[in-house]
This record gives sequence, C-alpha cells and structure tokens, in this order.
Amino acid sequence: MARSGVGLLAECRAIGGCPAGEARLTGGHLLPASQVIHTVSPVWRGGGAGERELLEACYRSCLAIAQSEQFSRVASPAIATGIYGFPSEIAGRIALTAVTRHLAGHDFPEQVLFICFDLATLQAYEVALAQ
Repeated sequence: MARSGVGLLAECRAIGGCPAGEARLTGGHLLPASQVIHTVSPVWRGGGAGERELLEACYRSCLAIAQSEQFSRVASPAIATGIYGFPSEIAGRIALTAVTRHLAGHDFPEQVLFICFDLATLQAYEVALAQ
C-alpha cells in the first residue's frame, strides 16, 4: 500500500468487488501509471474447473477497457502465475493468444508489455511467443 497510497485502496473498496474474469478501472493515485486496470484471476485447481476460460476472460476484459479508454500502451503481469498457481506454460499461451487476437481486430492498445517476475515465467512466455 505504501507505493499506491490510501486513495487507490479507497477507490477499489468503492468499486465493490470484481468477479473472476472481469476487470475494473481506477486511477493510478501514487503509482507511476495514471490509471490501473484491475482483474481477478482464477485459482488453478488442476484445469478442470474452467480456469483457462476465466483467465482468457481476464485478458479480454482488460483489453476491452484499454480499447474503450484508447490506451496506447498497457503493461500486464503474468496473471495468475504467482500465488494462484496457474502453470506458466498454460498461462503464457492463453495470454499471448488473447492479446494477439485482440490486437488483430482493434486499434488500442497499440502495445502490450508482459511483466514476468521470475525466469521460469519469462521462459514460458518466450516459448508461447515463439509458437
């Protein structure tokens, strides 16, 4: 919270929640970004509980906001690959497929950056990108 400040927390609380697969937009407050797109990813439960579809919906929802707000550039973490346990290889394919499809049919965003917090996730995303 120290980086974003109490304003972001208050704005998130005012939204009243966000179901898995959907996204919401807030201001950036004390963050270096002017706005933040929030999404709630699914928890990996082995792959048979609709996790793949929900993760794809996270990306589609975030990209729909970026399109409507005409954001030229968006940075996205490797959604769900941390504490939610989504395998990086599967998450990378889903992320790159969803983003590629969106970019092929929309003007915004013009660029999507993926933020991978460890080497294994980066390598999984690089493999997915090469496919």
